[in-house]
Amino acid sequence: MLSSYRQIFAAPGSLAFSSTGFVARLPISMTGIGIVTMLAELRGSWGLAGAVSAVLALAAAVAGPQVSRLVDRYGQRRVALPATAVTLAAATGLLLSARLGAPDWTLFVWAAAMGGMPSTGAMVRARWAHLYRDEGPKLHTAYSLEAVVDEICFIVGPILSIGLATTVFPEAGVLLAAVFLAVGIALFTAQRGTEPPLHPEAHHGGGSAIRNSGLQVLVLTFVATGAIFGSVEVVTVAFAKAQGHVTSSSLVLAVYALGSCLAGVVFGTLKLKGSMARRFILGVAVMAVSMVPLVIVGQTVSGTPGMLAIGGALFVAGTSISPTLITAMALVEKLVPAAQLTEGMTWTTTGLALGVALGSSAAGWAVDAAGAPAGYWVPVAAAAFGALTALAGLGRLHAGLPAEGSGEGAPQTVDLGR
Repeated sequence: MLSSYRQIFAAPGSLAFSSTGFVARLPISMTGIGIVTMLAELRGSWGLAGAVSAVLALAAAVAGPQVSRLVDRYGQRRVALPATAVTLAAATGLLLSARLGAPDWTLFVWAAAMGGMPSTGAMVRARWAHLYRDEGPKLHTAYSLEAVVDEICFIVGPILSIGLATTVFPEAGVLLAAVFLAVGIALFTAQRGTEPPLHPEAHHGGGSAIRNSGLQVLVLTFVATGAIFGSVEVVTVAFAKAQGHVTSSSLVLAVYALGSCLAGVVFGTLKLKGSMARRFILGVAVMAVSMVPLVIVGQTVSGTPGMLAIGGALFVAGTSISPTLITAMALVEKLVPAAQLTEGMTWTTTGLALGVALGSSAAGWAVDAAGAPAGYWVPVAAAAFGALTALAGLGRLHAGLPAEGSGEGAPQTVDLGR
């Protein structure tokens, strides 16, 4: 198993850009929850804290793909460094405004200005694609590794952010996220040898990657997937609180991520054949089916056994996440021209972020209206919508991929994109 991962790091500079990309990616999972914790501590208002965090998420959804589009056109270093500088300046303004008791509206302004944070995950994957575009098995393993890194970020990041904000000082979580961003981007962009080449001729038309019909299917499916993530988190915390085990909710959610991590590690070693589009449909369908046990457990088991059962159900559900997301990123790499790859991948993460916001809100409403166990119907509904969307868009996905006869699933290459 480990030999598959050793092979991808044989390329000079691959370990350097992957490891520094991990550091630069941590702020994505730390900033939003750090803002919520900071403002709840300093201003005593969860409503204000959630609203400011939501503005950051919305700003990132709007600005993120545009920043990545500039990255594709002018290069990672030339765009990521100034975008990071703007983000850091806005983060500094937010921290000072929160500490000095500035008017609430200033918090929203600074949060919106932080939305231009560069998408490090997309830039890292673009480098892997540049290295292994013609070596399908290695690219598959590299994308699997990055999916696992994403999961680790979203396990470690919130723990660091919340822990520091509640034990050191309220601004500590956001401050550390800013430090990670500054150091990570500086080190990442210093790796000039692995930066993908520019394709300026491909940008003369000025079209966005989102015009690609196959990418539209993936983004809409990712909105549904994000809604699953956001709603599962809210409902699980509410369920744990109702059972008198609120402190164990973070452990249960970590088990959810652990299932995804382990599946991603194993998935990265597989030699896959057949249609990548159909494999994506299968992954989304399995994700949908895996949500159903949560409703059953939530309504039939309570107390400590209930928490253990929810944890087990989430672990099983988590095993479908990484394989599905890995396949989706491989689809983006084949659907979108190389000159728009960073933007294309950023659109998928934008879909996830929007979905998380929608799912969290819907879950909160459902819990208030019908109780925590009934709240698990929200991720079930989101998963069903995602599966139907992916199935309806199968033709668009196939249309954007090379024909089956051109090599998709050929045993001699096992190239995920063919």
